[in-house]
Amino acid sequence: MKISQTTVGTIVEEIGEARLLVGIGIDEILAADQPGETVRSARGSRATSGLPPLPLPPIGSQEVWAAGVTYFRSRDARMEESQSAGGGDFYARVYNAARPELFFKANPHRVRGPGQGVRIRKDSKWNVPEPELTLVINPKGRIIGYTIGNDMSSRDIEGENPLYLPQAKVYEGSAALGPCILLTDDPLPKTTPIALEIRRKGDVAFSGSTTLAQLKRDPQELADWLFRENSFPHGAFLMTGTGIVPPSSFTLALGDEIRITIDPIGTLTNVVE
Repeated sequence: MKISQTTVGTIVEEIGEARLLVGIGIDEILAADQPGETVRSARGSRATSGLPPLPLPPIGSQEVWAAGVTYFRSRDARMEESQSAGGGDFYARVYNAARPELFFKANPHRVRGPGQGVRIRKDSKWNVPEPELTLVINPKGRIIGYTIGNDMSSRDIEGENPLYLPQAKVYEGSAALGPCILLTDDPLPKTTPIALEIRRKGDVAFSGSTTLAQLKRDPQELADWLFRENSFPHGAFLMTGTGIVPPSSFTLALGDEIRITIDPIGTLTNVVE
């Protein structure tokens, strides 16, 4: 079952049929003990091919958090970017530690949806997208689904000093979610592929792929750490880290199209502004 949010309401797709739900949104779905049954029993009408006119990010009142250094490739990239600041060892220690790196990423008004623009900072010269499987977690800390996340990052700012992480990660338009929430109680297979393609003026400027088999930490373990000594009354989204890192010679440019695909969720597309 896939849930998407639009300017005309919440749309649920199941068994090849789409319905426009009435009086139910992301907050209500995450609050339900049985989200799937809640969606199935909600009043709705069959969605026409003209819907949705404008997709929105599939988020309500939730915070977005992120995990770092969960892939070996990410560990190497973070060590590389921070060598001049003497912080390389921090990331190797985090990769091998029991406690993960978790950080606040965005509140709802900073999040962009499918087709909307993501931003790069004006005071940064080295910017990349980070394609990430994103956990949809209910207020009790249980994973009830998945979506695609784009953790936009200013690598030069973070590399200058690890304490600058919030400025490198948290700013207007620094996160994107979508195109929908895959609502399921089943963990995604470790063979699940994640693909990134960046197109510039119609040409592929970068592409890469990985699988969930390269994710060092179990998704539910990450969710448990996030909810340790913390509460999320409306639930939360948790980006799980990236295993696809463009080379150090690459940086995003205005107008670049970022396409992140995770089957069976779909493809999240955003343009850099």
